[in-house]
Amino acid sequence: MLKENVLKKFSPLIKKVWLSSPTMHGEELKYMQEAYETNWMSTVGKNINEVERMACEYIGCKYAVALSAGTASLHLAMKLAGIECYGMPKVGHGALEGKKVFCSDMTFDATVNPVVYEGGEPVFIDTEYDTWNMDPVALEKAFEIYPDTKVVVVAHLYGTPGKVDELNAVIKKHSAILVEDAAESMGATYKGVQTGTFGKYNTISFNGNKIITGSAGGCFLTDDEEAANKVRKWSTQARENAAWYQHEELGYNYRMSNVVAGVVRGQFPYLKEHIAQKKAIYERYKEGLKDLPVSMNPMDLKNSEPNYWLSCMIINEEAMCKQVRGEQDVCYVKEAGKSCPTEILEAIVSINAEGRPIWKPMHMQPIYRLNPFIVRDGNGRARSNAYIAGGVADVGMDIFERGLCLPSDNKMTAEQQERIIEVIRSCFE
Repeated sequence: MLKENVLKKFSPLIKKVWLSSPTMHGEELKYMQEAYETNWMSTVGKNINEVERMACEYIGCKYAVALSAGTASLHLAMKLAGIECYGMPKVGHGALEGKKVFCSDMTFDATVNPVVYEGGEPVFIDTEYDTWNMDPVALEKAFEIYPDTKVVVVAHLYGTPGKVDELNAVIKKHSAILVEDAAESMGATYKGVQTGTFGKYNTISFNGNKIITGSAGGCFLTDDEEAANKVRKWSTQARENAAWYQHEELGYNYRMSNVVAGVVRGQFPYLKEHIAQKKAIYERYKEGLKDLPVSMNPMDLKNSEPNYWLSCMIINEEAMCKQVRGEQDVCYVKEAGKSCPTEILEAIVSINAEGRPIWKPMHMQPIYRLNPFIVRDGNGRARSNAYIAGGVADVGMDIFERGLCLPSDNKMTAEQQERIIEVIRSCFE
């Protein structure tokens, strides 16, 4: 019914508008061709060296190691942090085995899975409404409950920096190590400083949908030379300095390809341009939806400048129609003057554009349903039953239930975006 009604009123876009697709410029081909012509078609070469140099120069860190993915970087960061805190594990055992690690709850699972790769147990920290990132108050509560925890992983959702000073104050108070996941926030700044520099070990991503892309790839960032050298060694199968293949440590095949690096090298000069395009998209949505019972994903513009990677919106509680989500299916009941993320996403799809639900919080994921989840006033699980009234505020779940990611492709025209805005508005009629 919805699709028919929307199509009667709005004709589909001729060219599909994606959530966030790669934006290529041509220089990428030059560097890829250079790799081909010089036969550096491996995990060494000039393109890799240049990506590492450009990352350090742009972000302001001392060392960068180009890897196959941001996830690979986070994995090796977890290994480094685990060894620093708990010592070198036996071969076949993770450096975080049996240890708890505090993690952002509202994030993609690539932030969290590397903890498990090293045998750790993620403890999910609830979200705050001001930036949709880790809540410093909930983090302090987590340290009260699990005082022996020594590693904290913080992600900046959708390119918006979290409350870095407050989070760092809590982390330093408890002598823990910050691992910063800046995969979505590359180019964003907090108090004039680039994200990807606030942790001891940090990560950026060049995945296909990121602000700049290599089709894949990422970088490990740090000011610690020894850590950078160790990651470089581990990422090339931990080969020792011998004429034959000799190994004293477990290694990984994580180094970035020189071909992928060619794409990243060609993308880097356009980072600021992409951010400006994404910001314009956000501002157009904000203006076009301002009189609806919705708000855009929040930003702490006093302290930070986001990269505006994805524009999102959240529906006011009173304007939500009934919506029920299962593990894979969802249904809703249409109400006049109200809407829900599912209805809006269906409407957007019907005109040949792509939106997406807000990232489902980690504590709600079936794989992590038994992991601890900490909110501002303590344990966020099992706080009510047939005999106990009430419950706890679950900010991440609330944002997930009422929020959605809007088409944010920086190649989208103003006219295409206006069509999307009109479709969203029609859902509240």
